[in-house]
Amino acid sequence: MGIFKENKMVNLLGNSSNIIKKGSGILESKFIVPPFSVFDTKQGYWADRKRMWKKLGIKGELGRSSELLFNFCPSTLEKLNISPKMNNSSIFDPVLCEVVYTWFNKKGGKVYDCFSGGSVRGIVAELLGYKYFGIDLSQEQIEANKENAKGIGVNPTWVCDDSINVDKYLEDNSVDMIFSCPPYFNLEVYSDKTNDLSNMSFDNFKVAYKDIITKACKKLKNDSFAVFVVGDIRDKDGYYINFIDYTKKCFNDNGLGTYNEIILLDVLGTAMVRCTKPFEVNKKVTKVHQNVLVFYKGNIKNIENKFK
Repeated sequence: MGIFKENKMVNLLGNSSNIIKKGSGILESKFIVPPFSVFDTKQGYWADRKRMWKKLGIKGELGRSSELLFNFCPSTLEKLNISPKMNNSSIFDPVLCEVVYTWFNKKGGKVYDCFSGGSVRGIVAELLGYKYFGIDLSQEQIEANKENAKGIGVNPTWVCDDSINVDKYLEDNSVDMIFSCPPYFNLEVYSDKTNDLSNMSFDNFKVAYKDIITKACKKLKNDSFAVFVVGDIRDKDGYYINFIDYTKKCFNDNGLGTYNEIILLDVLGTAMVRCTKPFEVNKKVTKVHQNVLVFYKGNIKNIENKFK
């Protein structure tokens, strides 16, 4: 499989064989990362590749409020006696973008991102020769995305709006891939806007979330993939709310079958510090993974020929 399809990427990152750690194996050389059901971001080949992407000037943290927290909302932090200074805004992984685009999109295909906070997914898509269209509620975030992309020399399309209004921008059956990372309910509260999913009650969140997915699925062409990066979260009593299963249901109800589920192992970071008190107090293990859900719309028999 060709990793760097565009001359621009070869010039920016160099030959792919120089990026992959020597001796890391034929699977990495052929597929970027091994095509297993677990992505381990702690592996050397992943970390090396991520550093190369960051050298291009990708700054996914731009536009994020300093109050955004990666693993806990403020109330949870207070309960666990954890300082906000120990947390960072969640920044999307460019290597994950590269893998998803290369594996599950056709060459030069158009990507729709219905929760496009952060610049990473758009910049990586355009650098790899794909066309990107993203929607986000925050004008500040959109402007920061555009500024970062301009500095790198690419021009993804971002618009400031609610994704429920996607009909204003895209025709049905017009995109080759859906790729996004939705708000994990209120795990990170992005704004005080009433139509911000992270600021809703869970019942209202579920309705709005499904409506956005339904709209997105209509934009997707037949024989195409949709990929959502999600993670389960706990309710006020400490039980998981089955957000992953609900996401599957939203896509399945719109005619997309669940095709792959990949566990994304996160770098441990502050988890080594954060894990002690929750486990000592109430036996809660600290979550250090996310779920990459891959859905397919169409006839599975067509995959082999379309995605060679």
